[in-house]
Amino acid sequence: MATGMRHTMHTLFKTAAEAVLPPLSKSAFAEKGVLTPEEFTATGDYLVRACPTWSWEGGDARKRRVFLPEGKQYLVTRNVPCMRRAAELEAYDPESEFTLGGDEEGWTATHNDPAGDKAAAAAEVVPDMDAAGDKKEDEDDIPDMGDLELAADDDEAALPAAATTSKAGGGKYMKVEEPEETIVRTRTYDLYMTYDQYYQCPRFWLVGYDESRHPLAPDQVMEDVSEEHARKTITVDPHPNLSLVAASIHPCKHAEVMKKLVDNIVEGGGSFEIEHYLLLFLKFISSVVPTIQYDYTMSIGQ
Repeated sequence: MATGMRHTMHTLFKTAAEAVLPPLSKSAFAEKGVLTPEEFTATGDYLVRACPTWSWEGGDARKRRVFLPEGKQYLVTRNVPCMRRAAELEAYDPESEFTLGGDEEGWTATHNDPAGDKAAAAAEVVPDMDAAGDKKEDEDDIPDMGDLELAADDDEAALPAAATTSKAGGGKYMKVEEPEETIVRTRTYDLYMTYDQYYQCPRFWLVGYDESRHPLAPDQVMEDVSEEHARKTITVDPHPNLSLVAASIHPCKHAEVMKKLVDNIVEGGGSFEIEHYLLLFLKFISSVVPTIQYDYTMSIGQ
């Protein structure tokens, strides 16, 4: 209850602040990881060219933000598949996660640390093929096929006893039982990215549907968010350009995390252009929604 009240009060304060404060006009990306509206538009244009599944839209004209072009109020990609719940992918284990931000309040990546994976791969023992080849069996040692017959209880392929039924003539017939349903029910998502004037960075929105195209409730959307982030960073708010309420990844840490990611690229000898911002942003967001398969397929910092 207290958390909900605090979020409501913050939303009211944020809305009031945006009404009186002008949008960012001077680039501060290098210092703070934030974007001006012009930079958001430029990186959005690059995303649309690089990943055509994304497109610009204008939304409700009554909700238009005057500091963005009329037809470029937000970015959207629709009918994005989500075949599994996040918990199925993670089999959630806190030991398998590592902090991306570097402190207790930092974002948490939902995948194993790549350094740990490499160490495990290096420790794997490879058998010596030459040693295995020195062992030969005499033909007399080859067992008779009859000796290999399995008892019915040991044969995994054998028809279970419960699956055969006697009939009046003394014979038997097979009783077919319906298997458990194995069809994967695929959810789909419409994903939006808007410009948040207060936090001066993109904000990511999720509108989900079940296999019958019925809207998902907020608690169902949470099933497709990594457990760590579902508890900390997902809020349900009115969409700024459309007449709907949707789950979103709260942008309060976005600029900080993006600056750290870019710094890591540069320190590693790579280069980064601000027009690539949204591609890197989407790679970062993929750790929050690991089973929603949207397009961000382009290398960054090469």
